[in-house]
Amino acid sequence: MMHQELIKKAKTVLGEFQLAEQGLTAGSVSCALMTNAGTIYTGICLDLACGTGFCAEHAAIAEMLKARETVIDYIVAVSSKRILMPCGRCRELMMQVSKENLKTRVIVDDTSYRVLSDLLPHHWM
Repeated sequence: MMHQELIKKAKTVLGEFQLAEQGLTAGSVSCALMTNAGTIYTGICLDLACGTGFCAEHAAIAEMLKARETVIDYIVAVSSKRILMPCGRCRELMMQVSKENLKTRVIVDDTSYRVLSDLLPHHWM
């Protein structure tokens, strides 16, 4: 049930929209995460020029950190077409926020997940 709940929550903030100029957008990917305290946070991506944008996972994690929470139980990112795996930068961010996040369950489809430690097997820290 957690999978469907988080996927649904992520989709509530999904929806690409135009920013300052053509090609600069936000919202084409969204994310929902649930902390070990049971709180759910969401975020959207920013697709900007010069590498100044960021992933939806970063936005959701920033929301979580504002509440002074650091441990993620589940996380999912979605586009209009599918569930997305977190990129290397997002995986690294989760690890640097809390080493307990090696246990984070990354939702990969409607019914299954991978543990972050499987996606980041030989961490440098």
